[in-house]
Amino acid sequence: MKLNAKKLRRTSASPKDLSEIKKNDIYIILDNVLDTYNVGAIFRLADAVAAKKVILCGYTETPPNSRIKKASINTTEWVDWEYCESAVDALRKLKNQNSKVKTIAIEQNPKSIQYTKANYNFPIALVVGNETHGVTKEALEFADQIVELPMHGVNVSLNVMVTLAIVLYKALEKNS
Repeated sequence: MKLNAKKLRRTSASPKDLSEIKKNDIYIILDNVLDTYNVGAIFRLADAVAAKKVILCGYTETPPNSRIKKASINTTEWVDWEYCESAVDALRKLKNQNSKVKTIAIEQNPKSIQYTKANYNFPIALVVGNETHGVTKEALEFADQIVELPMHGVNVSLNVMVTLAIVLYKALEKNS
């Protein structure tokens, strides 16, 4: 399907549009993500996978924000989101609401496993961290699992949104 600029930049969703979307049991937690363009792109990604909620934590910027709005292509207007003081607070809240939520941090860590080997049974909460410092130590300790993507070149990491996208689509594949 070839999309023109107008179709690519859909800027609103009606209540009817939103009610017809079956949400996946996916929660995306941003643990001190600094770059507002990453935040916006993650909202767009959350919409693409029909995630239940995006949870912005710590010093992650929240909407309304012009850079988030631009990068999200207005998906902040219809993707459910909330703010929590810390990623651990968000994870605790989710576990209290539903003890079956599996928490998975995406981070390079001695305890991490390759992302293709993880158990992605829904409901899941995926945690991504700060572009420089990664997921906080406290959130890593709280997580049920830590996954990472193999790096085969010279560079040692990928952009936080790109990494999240790869893991999200693997989770969708495992649950289809």
